[in-house]
Amino acid sequence: MKYVLITGGVVSGLGKGVTASSIGVGLQACGLRVTSIKIDPYLNTDAGTMSPFEHGEVFVLDDGGEVDLDLGNYERFLDVTLTKDNNVTTGKIYQSVLDKERKGDYLGKTVQVVPHITDAIKDRIEAVALIPVDGKEGPADVCVIELGGTVGDIESMPFIEALRQLSFSVGKDNFCLIHVSLIPVLGVVGEQKTKPTQHSVRELRALGLTPHLLACRSAQPLLDNTKMKLSQFCHVEAANILNIHDVPNIWHIPLLLRNQNAHHSILKQLNLLSIATPPDLEAWSRRAETFDNLTDSVRIAMVGKYVGLTDSYLSVVKALLHACIACSLKPSIDWIAASDLEDDPAQSAPEAYAAAWKSLRNAECVLVPGGFGDRGVSGMILAAKYARENNVPYLGICLGMQISVIEYARSVLGLEKANSNEFDDETPDPVVIFMPEGSRTHMGSTMRLGSRRTLFQTPDCVTSKLYCNPYYVDERHRHRYEVNPDVIGVLEEAGLKFVGKDETGKRMEVLELPSHPFYVGVQFHPEFKSRPGKPSALFLGLILAARGKLEAYLTRHQNGS
Repeated sequence: MKYVLITGGVVSGLGKGVTASSIGVGLQACGLRVTSIKIDPYLNTDAGTMSPFEHGEVFVLDDGGEVDLDLGNYERFLDVTLTKDNNVTTGKIYQSVLDKERKGDYLGKTVQVVPHITDAIKDRIEAVALIPVDGKEGPADVCVIELGGTVGDIESMPFIEALRQLSFSVGKDNFCLIHVSLIPVLGVVGEQKTKPTQHSVRELRALGLTPHLLACRSAQPLLDNTKMKLSQFCHVEAANILNIHDVPNIWHIPLLLRNQNAHHSILKQLNLLSIATPPDLEAWSRRAETFDNLTDSVRIAMVGKYVGLTDSYLSVVKALLHACIACSLKPSIDWIAASDLEDDPAQSAPEAYAAAWKSLRNAECVLVPGGFGDRGVSGMILAAKYARENNVPYLGICLGMQISVIEYARSVLGLEKANSNEFDDETPDPVVIFMPEGSRTHMGSTMRLGSRRTLFQTPDCVTSKLYCNPYYVDERHRHRYEVNPDVIGVLEEAGLKFVGKDETGKRMEVLELPSHPFYVGVQFHPEFKSRPGKPSALFLGLILAARGKLEAYLTRHQNGS
């Protein structure tokens, strides 16, 4: 196995995830099979219990793993299906070592960070690297490892030491270290400063790791004298100093690296030049160019709880982008804090209230994504009602589907106190209930997670037509509440149709309103399986409906054209 390690220095948030993904794309384009590992040095076992404000969205995998959003980048860029083991955390490592200690596996020895924790990290990396993720038999050729955080962080020290030992044990031809760093420009001087990167590399070398390549983040392209200075003081060949400057969209990054021969430097370090082919990134070039040249845009109202941090909905944003580009449109997302639509801000924050409603009324379609807790729920219900009553295309995901059920029960069935048990335990009309198999005491990994099959109840529904499958679809889930099966009959009599159910027939997965141009709610998360060039069917349907092109699209596809 060949390993490419990506570390970061100076500051966090430099884009190590996109850099790691783009390097993987470049190696794939050379005919190699690539897998990825993300190391998160936090003590949490996984990302499942973290607030989206703290850490961005929680990405869900087929096997139910709740992982860091960077694994979403890997899946989208590399078109692979990762496992929960591809996200290594301090919590997982310590838990496995402590479990062994309790069982007596260490034969009375004093259990220490070195060698027991570092050995566990090495063993985990080497085992996970062998898991095939591209649908083919056998292990990949190259494993790209991203070490989260910044070099020098206390949390990452055991991982740095383990990776140092790994680089020594696998040999220099099987290990390539790429250090991502920042080249700032001070406003007063206007000069590209290399000193932060010099210090970061010095710190890394003091810990026993020497970078083979530097990936330098900057606003503008690096000057030649900046590169020479970095080469001289960081002990890295000038040809191996890569510049990742700001670009119009992230699909340019693999092309930017290809144009600097990053693939050649990595292949040379890993002794793979003899088996690799010249990189074929034609599809990426077309995609990036298409995006840059789009002029027409579609206005999308995103009504959510966590709009203060757009990374909270990263996969939703990417899925909208993939769908829009398939329709030759640019996404213009209006971020609406659901709480701003409610009655209280009309008095306490009239400007925010007016702006939120103006954005909603100007939108061509409405999307209510997933979330937890009762904050903003009233605003989401108002958004769903507005979309339903005004024939505005609507897509509700997870919580968004439950919101549409509550709204329909209140507005159409006249059940004014209809609610979810999540928001009101005492509601006389619980249209959304806690799932019987859920845990009320433990939060981590106790939801209904991962890929599950949804069976379509009729091939005539819009959702099955969009998926081009009259029978079923497999999508990823993350929820602990569900639509109450006892109210399905009365809701369907009133016009709301549940066209997708789980394999037991008791759990509602997809709802549609046949009298509406596009009013769809899904219990699963279709955004997690959207890919560049292969947009999610439901997001594509939403955008097509926003432009009045859905009927024509479905007719064309039914005719097999």
